[in-house]
Amino acid sequence: MPPRVVIAAPSSGSGKTTITTGLLGALAARGTVPAPFKIGPDYVDPGYHALAAGRPGRNLDPVLCGVDRLAPLVAHGATGAALAVVEGVMGLFDGRLAPGGWSGDSKASLLAPSDSNDAFLPPERSRPDDGSTAHVARVLEAPVVLVVDARGQHRSIAALLHGFRTFDPAVAPAGVILNRVGTERHADALRAACAEVGVPVLGVVPRRAELAVPSRHLGLITAAEHGADARAAVDAMTALVAAHVDLDAVERLARSAPATPVEAWDPVLEVGPTDRRARRVVAVAGGPAFTFGYPEHAELLQAAGGEVVVVDPLRDEALPERTAGLVLPGGFPEEHLEDLSANVALRSAVEAFATAGGAVHAECGGLLYLGRSLDGSPMCGVLDADAAMGPRLTLGYRTATAVADSPVAAAGETVTGHEFHRTVTTPRAGSTPAWSWDDTTEGFVQGSVHASYLHTHPAGRPEAVRRFVAGLVGPP
Repeated sequence: MPPRVVIAAPSSGSGKTTITTGLLGALAARGTVPAPFKIGPDYVDPGYHALAAGRPGRNLDPVLCGVDRLAPLVAHGATGAALAVVEGVMGLFDGRLAPGGWSGDSKASLLAPSDSNDAFLPPERSRPDDGSTAHVARVLEAPVVLVVDARGQHRSIAALLHGFRTFDPAVAPAGVILNRVGTERHADALRAACAEVGVPVLGVVPRRAELAVPSRHLGLITAAEHGADARAAVDAMTALVAAHVDLDAVERLARSAPATPVEAWDPVLEVGPTDRRARRVVAVAGGPAFTFGYPEHAELLQAAGGEVVVVDPLRDEALPERTAGLVLPGGFPEEHLEDLSANVALRSAVEAFATAGGAVHAECGGLLYLGRSLDGSPMCGVLDADAAMGPRLTLGYRTATAVADSPVAAAGETVTGHEFHRTVTTPRAGSTPAWSWDDTTEGFVQGSVHASYLHTHPAGRPEAVRRFVAGLVGPP
């Protein structure tokens, strides 16, 4: 495994994303190539990580991908990089058991209650912090840097750090970055307190209100939608961290991680033997409205014999030539209603493709796009369902069973996925639902169309990608 470090915090809202993004940018600016990772199913932070690092931001989710894949995924994502920088989720020890846990951090989870906390209960005999930053840090044998929001405290930070260092020695913070520090006098008092408990201070970052990135109902506005403003925000974070964090100390800490041998995750090995000669085009929706995807999905599609072509439903008026499969990931179609609805040509093309039996895999935002309408605006009309913004945020892990055969699952197959949405579809499920869990059904299986709110991580279900590509028909 490469040199690596985990950026954690005592709680959500401490500034992990600002520090991690700035650290990635600062390392890259001085020629140290960093590989960015985010713990959990967060789709937003990796977009800012990618802008800062100049390479894809990837997720590490032991629930969706499996614990055994974490180290191989790091080795894969860090190929060609000098070190891996892993941003944690919520507080260091907050995992599946935490109410609202794994929702993309407090940027969304504090906005509304979850439908149910039952989805976060761990399996029998699991640790209370399963799925947490601490859990991933232990698996990766990675040193931990704690980002502490220092507002409103001085010597009390010594007690906080003492608690975090002694609670679980396996992930005792090896250093601290003091964030949102006021005056130099404040900084001196904090440094003295940290010295009392022997925790090295790796940085003292002052308050900068102008670094705030706009948010909305599901958290931060994505980097793809924020455009030039996202680039400016990343540049500001980079400058702030470069000026106030000891980058040499962070690098030394990352290189102190044991050089554990690990075989890098390989999409070709994951999908197994397949005919890659007759490649069939798989159109994958992208652009500002559909940003909730994982880099490993495209890699697995390619490995299984697909030819991935990105289509932007906001601008492109036709599906790519020879399209044999269509993947519609999640995102924020509700924020782009006017442009999506106005693109009648592509909506008609999607409807015609699905009606003719083309294979379609849609998750969350993709489900909304396939329906008749979204908040009253016409969508593709593939599904007999209408969607609208609801009063509550629905989020959580789900253990679901496939109700019927579809392009991505066989009837009776059990999967682990994650819901994260504030819209409601009417009806919730079609005559043939996609999934069932907890005495309810959800989603739609209609011909060769599979559409659901449930997000899955393809690295955790490579067989689903293989199944999807193997079922494609049409000229290569």
